[in-house]
Amino acid sequence: MEHWDVVVVGGGPAGAAAALAARRARPSARVLVLDRADFPRDKVCGDGIAAEALDVLAGLGVDPATVTDGYPAVPRLRLRSPGGATVERATARPSYVIPRAVLDARLIAAAREAGAVLRRQVVRSVVVHPDAVEVDGSVTAGVLIGADGAESVVRRAVDVGRNRPDQLAVAIRGYAPEPPGQRGVQVITTTEQRWPAYAWSFPLGDGRANVGYGELVSGGATRAALVDGLQRLLPGVVADELRAHRLPLSTGRPRQPDGRVLLAGDAASLINPLTGEGIFYAVLSGALAGGAAGSGADAGAVYRWALAGRLGHHLRHSSVASGLSRWPVFMDAVFRAAAASQRVFDDVVVLGLADGRLTLPALAGAARHLRPPASAGE
Repeated sequence: MEHWDVVVVGGGPAGAAAALAARRARPSARVLVLDRADFPRDKVCGDGIAAEALDVLAGLGVDPATVTDGYPAVPRLRLRSPGGATVERATARPSYVIPRAVLDARLIAAAREAGAVLRRQVVRSVVVHPDAVEVDGSVTAGVLIGADGAESVVRRAVDVGRNRPDQLAVAIRGYAPEPPGQRGVQVITTTEQRWPAYAWSFPLGDGRANVGYGELVSGGATRAALVDGLQRLLPGVVADELRAHRLPLSTGRPRQPDGRVLLAGDAASLINPLTGEGIFYAVLSGALAGGAAGSGADAGAVYRWALAGRLGHHLRHSSVASGLSRWPVFMDAVFRAAAASQRVFDDVVVLGLADGRLTLPALAGAARHLRPPASAGE
C-alpha cells in the first residue's frame, strides 16, 4: 500500500491551495492530489475571483498574473436590492471573472510544479486509523484533506452531516452573450419574490458573461423555479447549458474535527451566505489546511485554531449579516447607504466577497436609510 505524507481529495482551488501550502511548509513532503476528473474540466460556479483570493495564492508562491492571464480586470460592481434600490460603483480593488475550466487547471498545474502529484481517482472509501488515514484500500496518508466539494466523500467519512435546508442554497449557471453596457461591471440583482434569492451576470471580457440564479433549498427550489428566476431578473438573457449546483453556506459550517482529517472549501461549508462566493474561502482554507498538515495527529486542532484566528470574526459577522438580510427592508437600506457612501459600499463588498466585517459606518448608514415597507396598494 502506498504511503503519502499528505493526500488531498479534490483538485479544485481548495485542493490545489492545500497541496501548494503543504509543499511550501515542508518541501520534502510527499503530497498526492486525487480527483475524479482530468484537467481542464468545467465546474459549476459564478467564476468571480476577488483580489483577496489572489493575495492568498501569491502567498503560496503563485504569481497572480499567471492566474488572470487573458482575462481583464472587472473594476465595477452593480447591486440591486429587493425593493429596487440600485448602486453601481468602482470597487476598492478589481475582481476577475475566469472560467473554472481555466482557473482550476492553472492552479493544479502550479501545485504540480511545486512537487505535488496529481492522480485521477474516484475516492469511494476513507478509513481513519490512529496512525494514518486509508483511502480506497490502496493509499494511506499521514493527513488527509477533504477538498472534494459540497457532496464530499471525506466529510461523510468523518460523520459530518449535510447542512440544513435553510443553510443550503442551490443555483443554476450558464454562459450567455454579454448584455449591452455591462463591460467591466459585475451585476448582482435581488428580488423579494422567493427571497432570499438573487441573479448575477459577470462579464468574462470575451463577449460572454457567466449568468446564474440561486436561492435557498428551504424555499422549495426546483429547476423550473430557478430558470424562471433567472429569466425574471435577467430578462432577455439566453444562457446555454444551464447546470445546477448546491452551495453549503457557512452559517451551517461544522466544527473541524480533531485528528488527521481536515475539511476545506465547500466540504467545510465555507460559502459566503450573503453572496454565494466560495473561491476566496476555498483558497484560504486550503492554504491553512495544507500548512497544518505537517502536524500529523494534531493537524485537526492546529487547523481549527488557524481557521478561527484567520476567519472567525468574519464568519460571525457574515452570519449576523445573513440573518439581517432576511428582511428585504434592511437590504434596501444597506443598498441606499452604499449608493450614498463609497465607504459603506466598500465595506459591503469586502463582507460579501472576502473577509470583511459589519462596520459601524455600514450599520449607521443602513439605519439612516431605513424606510417602512410599502403598504398594500401603494
